[in-house]
Amino acid sequence: MTPFLGELIGTCLLVILGNGVVANVVLSKTKGTNSGWIAITLGWGVAVFVGVYAVSSVSGAHINPAASIALAAAGKFAWGDVPTYIAGQMLGAMLGALLVWILYRQHFEQTDDANAKLSAFCTGPAIRNPFSNLVSEIVGTFILVFGILHMVAPQSSLGSLDALPAALLVFGIGLSLGGTTGFAINPARDLGPRIMHAILPIPNKRDSDWSYAYIPVIGPIVGGLLAVSIFKLL
Repeated sequence: MTPFLGELIGTCLLVILGNGVVANVVLSKTKGTNSGWIAITLGWGVAVFVGVYAVSSVSGAHINPAASIALAAAGKFAWGDVPTYIAGQMLGAMLGALLVWILYRQHFEQTDDANAKLSAFCTGPAIRNPFSNLVSEIVGTFILVFGILHMVAPQSSLGSLDALPAALLVFGIGLSLGGTTGFAINPARDLGPRIMHAILPIPNKRDSDWSYAYIPVIGPIVGGLLAVSIFKLL
């Protein structure tokens, strides 16, 4: 398996399980309807664990363009490999979103709330304020990348549980900070599924909220680079 394919598969698994838990909670007539925010954040934590565990030996399991860019800026990853990784991540996210739509297609048809349908693909603000929303994504991703930089090549291995710290980190970010924007903290996780929402034949869907789409792309990249800057200072 090539690193490109590893990133594609890892990000696909991330989105299947992450967007899958959102669909299970927000769509009508599922077994998990109205399960709440803790179910969503825990589901995303498990999604990160599975995605990282599955492909870490192949590509390092960045599964996030902000992480790839940050690791390159930190000198822990080759800049020349960043485009390949991001391409795999974007395609994996789009594929994962497609599979979630296929699995929950009947529930999308039974759901009247167009905003709920969109949220099963991508993030959106609880209170729309571009500056505050951008800051939320920057801070959330700063914490994510700062943690990841301290997890790269740990002195002691947990074996199959090496993916657990990253999963718990995402779970914690979601619980503590995710209420403002839905904690994208990953450009591919948001943009790839947003594109799929725009092109899939979802009945009675709304627009894909492109006026907001730049925030979960720029915010995580800025947050990751800030984390690298502080990491280098320390």
